[in-house]
Amino acid sequence: MKVSTGSSTDFVGITRGTSEIGLSNLQAHQADSWSHDTNLGTTGSNSCKSACISSGSEPLPKGIVCRTSDMEMVPLWGPPNGKENNILQKSLLAMPVGIKQKEIVNQIIIKFASSDFTIILFHYDGVVDEWKDLQWSGSALHISAINQTKWWFAKRFLHPDIVAPYKYVFLWDEDLEVENFHPEKYLTIVEREGLEISQPALDPAKSRIHHQITVRSRKGDVHRRMYKFNGGSKCYKNSSAPPCTGWVELMAPVFSRAAWRCAWHMIQSDLIHAWGLDMKLGYCVQGDRSKHVGVVDSEYIVHKGLPTLGWFDHKTVSSERPAANGRYAVRQRSYVESEIFRKRWQKAVSEDNCWSDPYPEPKTYPG
Repeated sequence: MKVSTGSSTDFVGITRGTSEIGLSNLQAHQADSWSHDTNLGTTGSNSCKSACISSGSEPLPKGIVCRTSDMEMVPLWGPPNGKENNILQKSLLAMPVGIKQKEIVNQIIIKFASSDFTIILFHYDGVVDEWKDLQWSGSALHISAINQTKWWFAKRFLHPDIVAPYKYVFLWDEDLEVENFHPEKYLTIVEREGLEISQPALDPAKSRIHHQITVRSRKGDVHRRMYKFNGGSKCYKNSSAPPCTGWVELMAPVFSRAAWRCAWHMIQSDLIHAWGLDMKLGYCVQGDRSKHVGVVDSEYIVHKGLPTLGWFDHKTVSSERPAANGRYAVRQRSYVESEIFRKRWQKAVSEDNCWSDPYPEPKTYPG
């Protein structure tokens, strides 16, 4: 069954295997449906301690309340198999995909499907049925909404209470080659190094590079900072702020369970490109962002840099959308969103008397 409101941008469909459910007006749970446990970035004043936030379960006996869920399929028949413990050992891969990148995506999923991962595909071009011939497709969750971004999908379908059972959340773009990447080895390094937010390094010989810190280093398994002595935004040994350290690109981030719970709340529902978010992700690690955010060098990928957003078939693009200049329009929207996010952050900081910045940014000098 599919439900459409008439506009291509209003259609949202969710499928799993051979079943399909159409959803309209689906909203994510609000951020205030749970209370945050951490003391990071708060003052010790009693007046700033959060009161017990209503969750809506007050009329129920406590033992019947189920606060979390997952993305696992459940059979229609037979007794419940109680697989909660198994889910706690799994991780989640979520990707925006278009049918034009089917072969690249297939190679990525093959790597992850052989590991202990649940797979979610966000179909931004509305094409779902043409993926059914792939062996893993029936066990993946397919969510379709035309012309929407990875962060639009993530805000609406990856609520922390829904993905809470998964150890790590991989929120990747589709234009990545993974010949030299192995999910199990990657997570072994991430856990050993204590990285709560990370990304695989990029092969500089084959990748489109936007930020120098993402370039693969051959000196070890992980690097956490970059050095830049020329041009603008210089980075020295004592630099303590992004993008010099405590920073990953939004192209292929990997979040621990706790880091994603925080990051989800920072994603703005209306800022669908999430530009500017990368500069603040370090606030979501438990402890020093210069230690718990990093780039994994020994498990690396290739970023092809394909311009997928804004390039659609004319058949799927509405008359309201500038088909010829779609990519340019997307870029302009991204810059505007970045400025809006920056101003919202500044406003939130100035208005919250109960929050103190755990990362004051001192001036850095050569040294």
